Amino acid sequence: MFVDSPGRQRTRLRWATPLLLLVCSVSALVLALLDAPAREALLQRWGAVSAASADWRVLLQADRIGGLFSALGLHASASHLIGNLIFLLVFGLPTERALGPWRLLLLFVLGGALANFAAAVSMDRPDRVILGASGAVSVLIGAYLALYPRARLGVVLPLGLWLQFVRMPASVLILLWALMQLLFTWAGPSFGAVAWWAHLSGFLIGLCAALALRGRLQREARLRR
Repeated sequence: MFVDSPGRQRTRLRWATPLLLLVCSVSALVLALLDAPAREALLQRWGAVSAASADWRVLLQADRIGGLFSALGLHASASHLIGNLIFLLVFGLPTERALGPWRLLLLFVLGGALANFAAAVSMDRPDRVILGASGAVSVLIGAYLALYPRARLGVVLPLGLWLQFVRMPASVLILLWALMQLLFTWAGPSFGAVAWWAHLSGFLIGLCAALALRGRLQREARLRR
């Protein structure tokens, strides 16, 4: 298990998470300033367009592969943007502390593109546009679970007439979230309109990548002491 010892390690500047927050926010502002036809054209051009599962190779063509990456910075609604920004802030900063900014940025971009690819193929139709950083944020959630399996997260629970703040194991909350993503791939809110497979595949990508890196991170942490 990766153990962070902040009292004995040099603090590294965490700039990757704020940069991603800024990019997503600025792109949302640009979209908001465009008229409807221009906004739709931009989303169609830079979003990740799905494909029939038997024709998945079309997603790797020069005019399509870029959309798997650029779609990460585009959001079609304010609620989608705000939700992703909150999750990015909660899970991005501690994950960046463990990985460092460059690794986090690489994991976010490459993992998010792979998650978009999985979602584009799973839709099995050629006319859906995938937007948003949800797949990439899910990558960071998976990485967080691998790096901090014993961490605890604060949750506000409605108890009768009162709201109670409690701390629960992050592993329980994240695994419940992952189970919900799996269930929603068959039926759930916005069924057919949300790329649930991007969330689920992103989570698995981040979990596997962080598990593979954990030994290296432990060695680097010992050298910095």
